[in-house]
Amino acid sequence: MESFRFCFLMLTIAILASPALSDLVLSKVDRRIYLTSHIVRISSTMKVENAGSEKESKVLLAFPEQQAKNMAYLIATPHEGKGKGKNPVVALPVEAANPKDMPAALTLYSVSLPKGLAEGDSFTFDVLAVFTHALRPIPEQITQADIQLVLYQDSAHYLSPYAVKVQSLSVKLPDSRIESYTKLENTKIHGSEIKYGPYENIPSFSYSPIAVHFESNLPFAVAHELVREIEISHWGNVQVTEHYKLIHGGAQSKGEFSRLDFQARPNVRGASAFRYLVANLPPRAHSVYYRDEIGNISTSHLRGDSKKTELLIEPRYPMFGGWRTAFTIGYGLPLQDFLFESDGKRFLNITFSSPMVELVIDALIVKVVLPEGSSDISVAAPFPVEQWQETKISHLDIDGRPVVVLKKTNVVPEHNQFFQVFFFLNFQSEYAHCF
Repeated sequence: MESFRFCFLMLTIAILASPALSDLVLSKVDRRIYLTSHIVRISSTMKVENAGSEKESKVLLAFPEQQAKNMAYLIATPHEGKGKGKNPVVALPVEAANPKDMPAALTLYSVSLPKGLAEGDSFTFDVLAVFTHALRPIPEQITQADIQLVLYQDSAHYLSPYAVKVQSLSVKLPDSRIESYTKLENTKIHGSEIKYGPYENIPSFSYSPIAVHFESNLPFAVAHELVREIEISHWGNVQVTEHYKLIHGGAQSKGEFSRLDFQARPNVRGASAFRYLVANLPPRAHSVYYRDEIGNISTSHLRGDSKKTELLIEPRYPMFGGWRTAFTIGYGLPLQDFLFESDGKRFLNITFSSPMVELVIDALIVKVVLPEGSSDISVAAPFPVEQWQETKISHLDIDGRPVVVLKKTNVVPEHNQFFQVFFFLNFQSEYAHCF
């Protein structure tokens, strides 16, 4: 805790010396920090006003450098208000910013507004920031019988280059079992929610450090590596194969493990372990299998409806902190649900990331295997990815099939969006009629 106080003291000294960047003012900021899983989500609704005479078209978002290192996803959207979320919302452009005279302790992003704000104009928008590896287990090692306690650190004041007229913060926890939390002026606790504020007339770059130490026995499932292979079959099928290298990313397990104690009282003698994971596969998924190096694993359950196919998988052994496992999931999908045609080219439209619920992926590699003879290949992804091409030779192939390889690090469920792979397939090909 001493190092925590020192780091935030240095941060406070640095940002207090930072000048205001414009005449923008945040008239209201409502922040909600969700600590209900090992993926931290911060949702903010803010109303920005132009108090100056010059037109403003961009708003800066500031994050402490240590927090920004763990940021996996950031999106800004116009605020729709209650009951107006039925129509698709177009995200506002967000890009990294590097204004002058800013301390190295801050990382800034610029949000482009739909139209410039003249003097007296205002605009309300929402920001969602998603962070991985932001919860620190305290203690770092626990026994089989111990519960898992984690620490989260942030600020009760919204860190911003602009003055804030009114702001509030709520911290939502998995349950009401709280070891300790920072108590400031206007702090209230309601069950599993801690509320800070409202605070009024807070100057720019204000920072008021808080720490919450609480119980969280939710699955800290982290895939150090996931390789997804999506192969377009000649025979009306999309075959998806996913190879997982998984670890429990919570407090390290120490001491001996007793399966007898675990089976007798799993909620007491294994509270910090997770016993199963859930994958939401696409509708009409078929031929599903789940296996590891030993062979098929029978401890899985599959159920589906018109909207999704839910696969519940259970590893061969309960996963305690630091324990690792590797397994493979495979399933088939109807080709007509994912392959389409536009302007003489065909394109695959499928989700990018893992179907696993609340899984953090340190490194994700997606391989799309196209039919032999495919050419003029291009990719449209909703976020930046590394990209290259390989060749795969399998049965009945002559020259091999082109493989589009996409790689992304620090992946969260918000990245499981649709992407497209466009390609041209010669209609004279002996297989073209199968599409």
